[in-house]
Amino acid sequence: MKTILSAALLLLLGACAPTLRATGDLGLVVERADGRLKMVENTHSTTLAEISGLGDLSHASVVYSRDERFAFVFGRDGGLTKIDMLQARIVGRVMQSGNSIGGAISQDGSLVAVANYTPGGVKVFDSDSLELVADIAAIGADGKSSKVVGLEDAPGNIFAFSLYDAGEIWLLDLKDRSSPKVRKFPHIGNQPYDALITEDGRYYMAGLFGEDGIAMLDLWNPDLGVRRILDHYGRGQEALPVYKMPHLEGWAASGNLAFLPAIGRHEVLVVDMTSWREVGRIAVAGQPVFAMLQPGGRRLWVNFAIPDNGKVQVIDVPSLSVLKTIEPGLAVLHLEFTPRGERVWLSARDSDQVTVWDTETITQVAALPASKPSGIFFTARAHRIGL
Repeated sequence: MKTILSAALLLLLGACAPTLRATGDLGLVVERADGRLKMVENTHSTTLAEISGLGDLSHASVVYSRDERFAFVFGRDGGLTKIDMLQARIVGRVMQSGNSIGGAISQDGSLVAVANYTPGGVKVFDSDSLELVADIAAIGADGKSSKVVGLEDAPGNIFAFSLYDAGEIWLLDLKDRSSPKVRKFPHIGNQPYDALITEDGRYYMAGLFGEDGIAMLDLWNPDLGVRRILDHYGRGQEALPVYKMPHLEGWAASGNLAFLPAIGRHEVLVVDMTSWREVGRIAVAGQPVFAMLQPGGRRLWVNFAIPDNGKVQVIDVPSLSVLKTIEPGLAVLHLEFTPRGERVWLSARDSDQVTVWDTETITQVAALPASKPSGIFFTARAHRIGL
């Protein structure tokens, strides 16, 4: 009798047990007009849930905790929102400024930093509680407050960022969170507008809006100071119309070559990373915004600013030539590869959809409805520097 009762109890408990779910194939799609996120999974290309109440997501970005359980969403209105990816709900939210422009999570996952336009500066929060850890005012060498851009995570619980108005790069060291240390590099150039950190964590690079060139800081050898590279990178002597500044995080590297969206030109630049000199140019369909390599490094996918933002081109890296042009929808804003690169997801804002493409055959395999989608962020980003 006891055996029968025990078996019945085990069956009952099994029936009541929650369904277990891993996080490795999850992601978030930003529905910018509605302040909402779609939670998706990229194994079967489906939508799992919707999460509302995130405020202004017009320039939103997302980072993930190291266990992929939590997402941290940076809204344009200064909101920092923590999402539970397994429960598909908001578990924390702070309005930390009036206008923010992205953020980053520290190497050990314990800190989340936010870059602010208004009132400027960087605020750093505990990733568990969202309690404020540090408030770093961005006062440049000119004594004035500055907008902060290009905030990136670097090895050693360091955050690197640029001061747009002051023309400086700062390193914020939070190994000891009770005693933040800031190292400043002034006079890097006019109006750094965006930045990236290379995937090996070595180089921090800031693009300059007010003049041509890239300001590069070697984080392995910061005592060498900031070096200017690619002096031609920009709009050049001829003032070309620029419909959308390319995202520097859209740079790509394959072997010793880097691929950069040219500013205001219908070209992707090819740069030798051993010398940081331009070694070639690839003609493309419009002004590139993102130039992103699929995992494996064989193919480069490029989207464009208006009026060509309904196109995406796929470039073969060995031959440096365009393989195929596709039209996934109107106003393609973002692309995100699955972790091993067999699929790529493309958001088409004005078509209200996200399409999924097989990267080998360059054919569409799925489509998901979404309201004015922009950024797509998969949880695999948790394990990469600078994303």
